[in-house]
Amino acid sequence: MSTASARRVIPGFGLTLGFTLLYLSLVVLIPLSATFLKTATLGWGKFWLLATAPRVLASLQLTFGTSLAAATLNLGAGLLVAWVLVRYRFPGRRFVDALVDLPFALPTAVAGIALTALYAKNGWIGAWLDYVGIKVAFTPLGIFVALTFIGLPFVVRTVQPVLEDLEPDFEEAAASLGATRWQSFRRVVLPALWPSLLTGFALAFARAVGEYGSVVFISGNMPMKTEITPLLIVTKLEQYDYAGATAIAVVMLLISFALLLIINLLQWWSGRRATTH
Repeated sequence: MSTASARRVIPGFGLTLGFTLLYLSLVVLIPLSATFLKTATLGWGKFWLLATAPRVLASLQLTFGTSLAAATLNLGAGLLVAWVLVRYRFPGRRFVDALVDLPFALPTAVAGIALTALYAKNGWIGAWLDYVGIKVAFTPLGIFVALTFIGLPFVVRTVQPVLEDLEPDFEEAAASLGATRWQSFRRVVLPALWPSLLTGFALAFARAVGEYGSVVFISGNMPMKTEITPLLIVTKLEQYDYAGATAIAVVMLLISFALLLIINLLQWWSGRRATTH
C-alpha cells in the first residue's frame, strides 16, 4: 500500500471533499457573498442609515429578544421533557415522544394559523387568558409562544441521546456517598449534559431568529410593535428595495454569528473544563 493511499481517510476522499466544497459553495458561500456584495453597493453612510432606522432597530430588538427568551425557556423545558422520556416509563410514552417532533413535521404556516386560532380572544386558550387580562395573539407574547413551539424539539432531540447513554450508576454512587438528588444532578448529570444543552440552545435560537411562517400570523405585524425582522425583509423585497433588504439581512447575520460564536466558545470552554477536571 502506498503512502498516499494509507493517508486517505475514506475511499475517494478527494472526490467527496470536492463535492462537499462545491455543495457548500452553492448553498452557503455564494448566497452569503451575494448578500454582502449587494449591501456594499449602498456605501457605508446609507447602510448605517438603513441599519439604524427606528423601525429596523425595533424589529431587531423584538426578533432577538423573543428568540433568546424562547430558547432559554426551551433549555429548561427541553431538559425536563427529555428527562421524563428517558428516565420514566408510563402509558402513552411513545405517543408523547412522537409528539415532540410535531413542530418538525407541521408546516410553519399551519402552525401559525393553529396557534393564532388557539390564542385569539375567541380561541380555546385565548378566551380563558383574556378573561384574566392576558392577551397573547397579536402581541410580542404571541411571538414568544410561537418561537417556543418551534424550538422545543431541538433541545429535546439534542439532549435525549446523551441522557440515554448516561448510566444511572453514577447517580447511585453519588447517592451512596450521601449526595442529595439535587447535588447528584448538579455535579454528576449536568456537567455531562451541558455541551448538548448548549448545542440545543444554539439550534433553537438559530431557528427562532429566522422563523417566519409560524410568527407572521400570530404577531399581527404592527410596525414598531410586533413586526419581526424577517417580515421587514420580505416587505423590502416586495417594494423592490433589494439593497435595503440585504442591508437588514447583513445586520441579522452579523448579530447571529456573534451570538453563536459566544455560545460555541462557552461550549468549548465547558468541554475543556470538564476534561481538566
